[in-house]
Amino acid sequence: MFRRFILTVFLLISCPFSSILLAQSEPIIEKTPLKVGVVGYPPFSDYNEETFRGISVELWQEIAADANLRYSLIAQPGIQVGIDGVVAGELDVLIGPISITTERFQKVAFTQPYFNAQIGLLVSAEKVSVWSRIRPIFRVAVISSVGGLFLILFVVGNLMWLAESRRNPEQFPRQYIRGVGSGMWFALVTLTTVGYGDKAPITKTGKIITSLWMLTTMVAASSLTAGIATVMTLLLSAEVIKDFTQVEDIRDKQIAVVSGTTGEKWAQIYQSRVLPSPNLEQAIERLKSGQAEGVMFDVPALRYYLYQNPTAPLKIADLAVSFEDYGFILPLDNKLIRELDIEIVKLKQSGRLEEIIEREIKGDFENQ
Repeated sequence: MFRRFILTVFLLISCPFSSILLAQSEPIIEKTPLKVGVVGYPPFSDYNEETFRGISVELWQEIAADANLRYSLIAQPGIQVGIDGVVAGELDVLIGPISITTERFQKVAFTQPYFNAQIGLLVSAEKVSVWSRIRPIFRVAVISSVGGLFLILFVVGNLMWLAESRRNPEQFPRQYIRGVGSGMWFALVTLTTVGYGDKAPITKTGKIITSLWMLTTMVAASSLTAGIATVMTLLLSAEVIKDFTQVEDIRDKQIAVVSGTTGEKWAQIYQSRVLPSPNLEQAIERLKSGQAEGVMFDVPALRYYLYQNPTAPLKIADLAVSFEDYGFILPLDNKLIRELDIEIVKLKQSGRLEEIIEREIKGDFENQ
């Protein structure tokens, strides 16, 4: 009788502990399906005809299967929209090529990183043609400067012809075209301070005009020629395709970015003239149309675009802006974080994550 009483008490006490231990050893099973937002770009995430694919999607599917998680995938228009959805409680998880940053850590929680990506710059690969090099000469600014100089020489040439043609026809012929031409030549050599000595005024009026012209050229010649040289230099440098070899080269350049991405942040840090775009396609269109001199974005996505568009006259510049880790996003203090971290580590150690990346990335670019 006493033994039965002791056994009953032992069973009553041990049952709660055994159930707790059992609960701790089993994966977390959500009562309702998780709302999983999908954001990003190929090869990490892609949405086509109600089908999701990509590295991030397949990785999540592996994690969910191992952890017995029920879920529904919901496409998101942008990373910032997805993050706002997690913060507002509209999404339980956000997956995709999402860079882990300190700014985002203040609002949401990240899982273990599953990929390390480089931020790079997409630029034009077209070679500079002869026309591209001489085209600045025909720009309005250059033509107006040269035209202004010609007009001044024409005025001075006329004044010298009027003053000298009657008393000095040998140097300034009475025939208008020849005489004015000689006057313009005299004004030009005086302007350049060369002074060949083949022509010289002999009249009082001619000498006064020459004196005033010499004083004027002393002040104006250097600034005028410097102005033309500056305009030519700026225009020529603007026409030639930029060779970006270091990150500092993007300073003061028109750089297209995707709004809300870390590429936009780095473009601002390096003081480029940022051109925000809603998506990568529109940013690249700005580069193609000449509105931008480069597109700053994640290198895997840029390589994928070049693979899909082999005839595009574009290339990835030989420079590294930054290296960043990708992770999945959950609300702060979420109980799923530890479970997802464990699953990601398992996939890394087993080599399964590398297999997914190999198939989605290296398989796509093996012919590049």
